[in-house]
Amino acid sequence: MRVIGVVTVGRSDYGIYLPLLRRIEQDPNLDLQLFVSGMHLSPEFGLTVQTIERDDFTIVERVEMLLSSDTPESIAKSMGLGTSGFAQAFARSRPDILFVLGDRFEMHAAALAALPFKIPLAHIHGGELTTGAMDDSLRHSITKLSHLHFVSTEEYARRVRQLGEEPWRIFKTGALSLDHLKSIKLQSCEELESEVGLCLKPPPLVITYHPVSLEYERTPEQVRELLDSLGEFDLPMVFTLPNADPSGRIVMEMIRGFVRDAPAAVLVENLGTEKYFSLMAASA
Repeated sequence: MRVIGVVTVGRSDYGIYLPLLRRIEQDPNLDLQLFVSGMHLSPEFGLTVQTIERDDFTIVERVEMLLSSDTPESIAKSMGLGTSGFAQAFARSRPDILFVLGDRFEMHAAALAALPFKIPLAHIHGGELTTGAMDDSLRHSITKLSHLHFVSTEEYARRVRQLGEEPWRIFKTGALSLDHLKSIKLQSCEELESEVGLCLKPPPLVITYHPVSLEYERTPEQVRELLDSLGEFDLPMVFTLPNADPSGRIVMEMIRGFVRDAPAAVLVENLGTEKYFSLMAASA
């Protein structure tokens, strides 16, 4: 029996992981250990750990790490708390291999904590680029901490090789979200209207805005530019919350102010994968 650890730190990675988590659970030779941290455990970000519980996955460790602030200092302190928390978790529960995904600072904390324990890391979605965000540095750092790389395209495989990783460690597997998209049952427009509390005719705009983390000082003007441009559209609008990034709370408050004054707009804390894909399919 091989113990497969998976780190999930928010809705952004959990929805991608789902096909993998289910395949691991179905394999009689594998034992799934789920390490849950970051935004999943925060009421401010929808307490999405409840989604994991409803999906009936066993959570082996819950690692609290987010401070209730979005300054650069608090993000750096949260990274330190996360590394300490994951160190304690790995001392209790040490998998044979640990899956990490993407480029979040919460995910980086888990990868860094795994290093002295000599836990092999399997990284999903390495080699990609996010211009203007600290995610780039974190993603490439996770790549250098990892032992196996599951990338979505040949271009990203080439970039991981450029980072000095041995070719035999790199697997071009495509994107897990696309596997999930093929199997998911999309909700009808009527069901979505009931869920979000808004008439979705004509087809709506779906708006998700994350701060440009390397330009966090300019967040208010950038969000204002977005919201001013949305005023040109006579369409229903569904906003989702940003991630826990520098100045993320400024984005939240400005969106809430916009929604208060716009009768055809709503803010949804957590749609979940099924509703989000369904809303994308129904959108303008």
